[in-house]
Amino acid sequence: MPKKRKLLIAVFIIFCIPLILIAYLYLFLPYSDYPQFDTTNSNELIERGAYLANHVAVCVDCHSTRDWRYYAGPIRPGTEGMGGERFDRGLGFPGVFVSKNITPAGIGDWSDRELARSIVTGVSRDGRPFFPVMPYPAYANLSVADLTALVAYIRTLKPIPNEVPAAEVDFPMNFILRTIPGPARPASVDPADTVAYGEYLTTIGGCAECHTPANKGTKLPGMYLAGGFAFPFPDGSVVRSSNITPDDATGIGKWSREQFIARFKSSDTPAARLIRVKPGEMNTYMPWIMYAGMTAADLGAIYDYLRTIPAVSNPVEKFTPATAESESP
Repeated sequence: MPKKRKLLIAVFIIFCIPLILIAYLYLFLPYSDYPQFDTTNSNELIERGAYLANHVAVCVDCHSTRDWRYYAGPIRPGTEGMGGERFDRGLGFPGVFVSKNITPAGIGDWSDRELARSIVTGVSRDGRPFFPVMPYPAYANLSVADLTALVAYIRTLKPIPNEVPAAEVDFPMNFILRTIPGPARPASVDPADTVAYGEYLTTIGGCAECHTPANKGTKLPGMYLAGGFAFPFPDGSVVRSSNITPDDATGIGKWSREQFIARFKSSDTPAARLIRVKPGEMNTYMPWIMYAGMTAADLGAIYDYLRTIPAVSNPVEKFTPATAESESP
């Protein structure tokens, strides 16, 4: 092959192919079709949306301010939906991501259609993709009725003026991010089928996002819900998620249905919101106080589903205290 031709091929590979890929990413991605949902807002629907947003999908968890003086970071009253929670490089994220203000002061000019799309596909009103710290790949499974309920409830939030900064996305995640949004996959659910309904609740509750260990954002195969995902705290301590597979030795295999429900319901008291965490003690990102508001029937369905998944032996060191070096300024 002549040297000139080889040179032209090399130039094409080095320069043209990357440009074509970048053009494709910005011209055709992210996925941005609108999902199916209804535009009703009955009291019953709003109540269902409030239940989902506060106790199952826990949207209010990340879109409010949590008080880390107390165990499990209860929501600071009066901050519901205002956004501002920061997920940055110190927590292992590829950039800086700040939860959006989802009160009418933040998204009051969004249409219901745009809001619904953002929840289940992860695409903003202006076509920008969200980083999946908001678990929209899980929310993609929301039933049409539950998506409708969430939209109806979010519209009722009290307006709270609060400007939040735009995301800072590191390379190459700024390109990868555009490939993550996908179509909604609305589930058809029947609460009478407790295993299937438990799987649905586990999915939209984002349980796998925290309870499945991952490497650089990719979940480890064969480790579904086996725990061990590490969450660093600002003081240098590290908390790891529990193994919730039905393994007898390292998971919840020996837990009864009643024990599982009681563990959540133990946080459903005023006193549970006021457990002070002293320096050096373990805290947790697990929003126990929010999940504690689930009904016993729904918690029982989740338990029924968890009993059906493969048991994984995975001992988890729940808490590593901060070292003297990490505590120093």
